[in-house]
Amino acid sequence: MGTFANRLEGSALTPLHWFAIVLAATSGLVHLVLGVGFLPHPMGVAFVLAAGGFFGAIVLVILDFHRRLLYLAGIPYTGVQIVLWYAVNQPTSVADLSAAGVVDKIAQVLLIVALVVLYRSGT
Repeated sequence: MGTFANRLEGSALTPLHWFAIVLAATSGLVHLVLGVGFLPHPMGVAFVLAAGGFFGAIVLVILDFHRRLLYLAGIPYTGVQIVLWYAVNQPTSVADLSAAGVVDKIAQVLLIVALVVLYRSGT
């Protein structure tokens, strides 16, 4: 493990890493904003916790902490977010979609693709 500075220095993030970080931050921000709006309802707590998962993973990736394991865990974590969104919202047409929902789901689908590529590349 080493010091914080050594971990940052050895992290060697690629453009794909940064793309995935932006996508995770986008989803985390959407969840945080919506979650705070729902508080104190349990759904608000769930959204804030989901945001914490995205932001926590970003920090761990930047610190080069078991990245391949994070990618592997991030794929189903993000996929479950999509499934839960669909189960809760049950959209039947484009009119049922909010701008935040569209941005979040696009970011999440792209994040899953990026995580699969990162995992398979071993970086």
